[in-house]
Amino acid sequence: FLQAGDVLVINTSGTLNAALAATRADGTSLELHLSTHLPADLWVVELRQPTERASAPFRGGIAGETLQLPGGASAQLLAPYSLDRTIPIEAPRLWIAALRLGSCLNCYLEEYGFPIRYGYVRDAWPSSFYQTVYATEMGSAEMPSAGRAFTPELITRRVADGVQSAPLILQTGVASLEDHEPPYEEFVRGPPTTAQQLNAARAAGRRVIAVGTTAVRALETVSTDAGQVAPGEGWTRLVITPARGIHAVDGLLTGLHEPRATHLAMLEALAGRSHLQLTYAAALRERYLWHEFGDLHLILP
Repeated sequence: FLQAGDVLVINTSGTLNAALAATRADGTSLELHLSTHLPADLWVVELRQPTERASAPFRGGIAGETLQLPGGASAQLLAPYSLDRTIPIEAPRLWIAALRLGSCLNCYLEEYGFPIRYGYVRDAWPSSFYQTVYATEMGSAEMPSAGRAFTPELITRRVADGVQSAPLILQTGVASLEDHEPPYEEFVRGPPTTAQQLNAARAAGRRVIAVGTTAVRALETVSTDAGQVAPGEGWTRLVITPARGIHAVDGLLTGLHEPRATHLAMLEALAGRSHLQLTYAAALRERYLWHEFGDLHLILP
């Protein structure tokens, strides 16, 4: 389906062992999921209650409390996290927290952390299952999963066929389905070489195809309404809807998303609702799999 000259935009963020065992002062066992590394070395975190298969949201956190972590580390909950700081939050799901780990982040998570796992994943798989083969920089709480199916052999064949790759970074946070929440801030970096490559491709009339919704969000953050891409890095709150439109991407390889996920609004902006109704009806009929280890589909003009 791809042609010589097509450019695949890939998110080269690697997946952290972002889940940690945590204990409250009263002895309650929880999981702490690291989501987003903020300035001032603070974190957005999620509290979870361990269940028989994975974990469920825990909403009993208290501002100021300290959770004990493995290896003598700790996490202090400072304040509920919200995109709109003017609205008080009752029973928050996400918190701003300060971590005291006693060692470098990646060293600590390598020793004590484990991948974030939800109930649809049958077994506790190792962290290698959550990495794309082209990951270059650790930082995502959850796997940029549209690239999961790429293998070194597939990439080699793609390069031999003249299909190019353009890397960028979007450090993904934890999933936000429970509360119909919009995507929150995530860190983005678009290198100058990627901007030059994509602008040259568009000027030549070649297709730009994103691998995953994270690549779309990152690319659209650093693009103009005319589809011109600029290098840059920072934090994005961009929410892509049909009203906003998509300007820098012609196609998308993506998984199958829940009806209440904001990713579907992004897909509708690219392909239209009638197309999604057809594709999702087929996915349901054929019993395709949802979520990060599920099936993928390619949307092209």
